[in-house]
Amino acid sequence: MSREQGAAYPESVVRLIEEFSKLPGIGRRSAERLAFHVLKASKEEARRFSTAIDDVKRLVRHCGVCWNLADDDPCRICADERRDASTVLVVEQPKDLIALEQTGMYRGVYHVLLGRLDPLDGVGPESLTMAGLLDRIDDARRNARGVAVAEVILGLNPDMEGDGTALHLADLAAKRGIQVSRLARGLPSGSQIEFASPAMLADAIAERRAL
Repeated sequence: MSREQGAAYPESVVRLIEEFSKLPGIGRRSAERLAFHVLKASKEEARRFSTAIDDVKRLVRHCGVCWNLADDDPCRICADERRDASTVLVVEQPKDLIALEQTGMYRGVYHVLLGRLDPLDGVGPESLTMAGLLDRIDDARRNARGVAVAEVILGLNPDMEGDGTALHLADLAAKRGIQVSRLARGLPSGSQIEFASPAMLADAIAERRAL
């Protein structure tokens, strides 16, 4: 915000607008609307908002088993004795895990890669959590609840980078004698898991097939 644009606002409001404008997809006008929403809110509402941001930065971490976002370690999914810890569904990001969980169709556990292979952007296996996945396969003590991994389901986005990552992981898992499958092509090629409907994701889980 320029000096002229911010001259009409108190300094604290200018700072708030500037911070909101740093958020993805938020321009100056949207940042101003958000800032004025905070101004109009009660002190208690503003305090809850501030506390929620502080708690996220202070408490949320990656699960030591699956690398999902969690406030416990292991996360609630890995610790849930009702889930089949021998089946691991590999996804790119926590938001993909959330989309799949919303179908209610999958009762295994997950592994979050935190990305996918992209050599042109310098993203290799060492930039992802592949080593953690292989540790879980090689040593049952590293998997959820100490259960040996029997099947790896590849739930990566159906695009060029996702397919390349899936093939690489399939090769590594197959060499270790692990059954490998992938989500069925009920997911449109070139799309993103987070934008698929629950019904489409449910079909993809139910119709997965071995590589």
